[in-house]
Amino acid sequence: MCGIFGYCSFLKEKSRKEVLEILCAGLARQEYRGYDSAGLCVDGDKPGTVVFFKEVGKVAGLRKKIATSALNVDKSFISQVSIAHTRWATHGPPSEINCHPIRSDPDSDFVVVHNGIVTNSAELRLVLQKRGFKFETETDTEAVAILTKYVYDTHHDKELTFTALVKAVLKELEGSFAFVFRSRHYPNEVVTARRGSPLLIGVKTDKKLKVDFVDVEFAGQDNTDSSNLRPTSPNSLLAVPSANPKVLRTQSRAFMSEDGLPQPIEFFIASDAAAIVEHTKRVLYLEDDDIAHIAEGELHIHRIRRKEEGDQTPNQIAATRTIETLELEIAAIMKGNFDTFMQKEIYEQPESVVNTMRGRVNFDANKITLGGLRAYLPIMRRCRRMVFIACGTSYHSCLATRAIFEELTEIPVGVELASDFLDRKTPIFRDDVVVFLSQSGETADTILALRYCMERGALCVGVVNTVGSTLSRETHCGVHINAGPEVGVASTKAYTSQYVALLMIALQLSEDRISFTERRNQIIDGLHALPGQIKKVLELDSQLQQLAATVSQNKSLLLMGRGYQYATCLEGALKIKEISYMHSEGILAGELKHGPLALVDENMPVIIIMTQDSLYPKVQSAFAQITARKAQPIVLCNEGDEGIPAGSKTIRVPRTVDCLQGLLNIIPLQILSYHLAVKNGCDVDFPRNLAKSVTVE
Repeated sequence: MCGIFGYCSFLKEKSRKEVLEILCAGLARQEYRGYDSAGLCVDGDKPGTVVFFKEVGKVAGLRKKIATSALNVDKSFISQVSIAHTRWATHGPPSEINCHPIRSDPDSDFVVVHNGIVTNSAELRLVLQKRGFKFETETDTEAVAILTKYVYDTHHDKELTFTALVKAVLKELEGSFAFVFRSRHYPNEVVTARRGSPLLIGVKTDKKLKVDFVDVEFAGQDNTDSSNLRPTSPNSLLAVPSANPKVLRTQSRAFMSEDGLPQPIEFFIASDAAAIVEHTKRVLYLEDDDIAHIAEGELHIHRIRRKEEGDQTPNQIAATRTIETLELEIAAIMKGNFDTFMQKEIYEQPESVVNTMRGRVNFDANKITLGGLRAYLPIMRRCRRMVFIACGTSYHSCLATRAIFEELTEIPVGVELASDFLDRKTPIFRDDVVVFLSQSGETADTILALRYCMERGALCVGVVNTVGSTLSRETHCGVHINAGPEVGVASTKAYTSQYVALLMIALQLSEDRISFTERRNQIIDGLHALPGQIKKVLELDSQLQQLAATVSQNKSLLLMGRGYQYATCLEGALKIKEISYMHSEGILAGELKHGPLALVDENMPVIIIMTQDSLYPKVQSAFAQITARKAQPIVLCNEGDEGIPAGSKTIRVPRTVDCLQGLLNIIPLQILSYHLAVKNGCDVDFPRNLAKSVTVE
């Protein structure tokens, strides 16, 4: 949700047209995150002025607005700062006035873009209104912009630096956020900060950088430092920190060339690497409570908190932030020959599951090697229980593999929704292993659950797709699923790749058990055949398109299965819900008589998963129950299965090992949801009200 993009250039001549194109392209690369309006601001013709462009709807509409404006786009700048934003409405409806960037006053003394939620914005708004400030939007962000102006106006005689000013403001905020600030009082400077929401900075120079890290400046133990202030205390509200806090390391990085002279440099600030990769592959990930200050071609990183404060991860208290090289390729985030990103990602699954297994599965020796877990395998094998924590599609992939984990490891396995896990304050112990799943690695509830478990001494394992994400950095160990970038909101590739990654963890954990050798070899053989079988399932596209036409007029759809296929039903129902807006429900076939059977009649479309495994006879019983109520179910079954009654509508998929069958069964449901959405005229890549990466609770 919400995409931030900032562009700062120093000693690099750029026309306003080029700057506007860079900003719009950066926003377009983050469209998948979900948004309802977009805006940007660039330097005006006179020093200290800014020009805003805002539009409800898509980035394409913002481009049109810019193209029809009277602004002189040929004006050039040697150095400039511009910021842009895609908004997903939380405070106030989508409108031009509520669209970011948000200004502090009509003169735009301070301009802010923000991802996240400031939970105490109502209290701040009240305090600032009592001090005579007028609010023009309904957003929580405006309280931050006006608070920044208030602190500056109150303390401008103390020669407050931009960093110290932002630090003072952040001390008063509660919630999760990523901010980018710019100000006419600090020309060609920008300050960014994050707590909970992702933010990274790309660095582009003509010559090679002399260093590949940036030093971090920590505030020292200063009695006048306001790091112990709390927003709840009336005395602390709107206080400012010491103007000259002690610093433990004072050397920050000016990106000098080899001859020691300042060199032309460009900085790109974004919520996601996808927005930066076309400009540079050199990026620096900010940690929670980092403040980055860009001015005069230099990047300084400060910490809001002192190094000695507890409750900080090793990455957060590290003395440097490493400049990393992105592995992402620009071609991977383009649609190619497909109509939509979702369609592309469905058809990429034969390759994405191979990428998840590449270098990890030796099919000749029937051996799994997960390097990220190697040192921790003995601890994992000795644990008292395993707890999987995730949200949405990631939660379903945990459910899908729970049975095989319990079978191969003989360790009790619990599966938790991250939000519910936190609400219940679930007991976690030192001899637990907790596995966290997230495609983006930035899911807010999952990260909060991780920190909760870290505090209680459990071993925390991450299974994520995004390298360098918060989850991948803060867990003890883990596995990257290597599914490639997910650009559509529907996490189709993520589900199948997470499923395979979890299976590989279960297989590796069971390698010390000779009694499971035959079962393990059977599953590894199944993994070898999987990509070819997925390609065969994708050939059902035209049949599923016709099926979608018969179902699309209905208001509801039930999906039934049991055992390994219950998770398939839940994930299939979720895809149909989020992409086509049709009500759908995944039902455990064993629970039919406990209520859901009352919904079944000749008008209710039902999909029943009847692939051949040990529970096949029980699902046949459920099939008999619903056909007795005049239902005409669509049967998802195996090729060559003669047990399906003649005349039944069928979707036939190849047969594989029971614990892998769900991987093949979900793909027809993904394709069906896609065609239902297209049939109903829905935007499959940007479903209403939804965001790709949920970075707030």
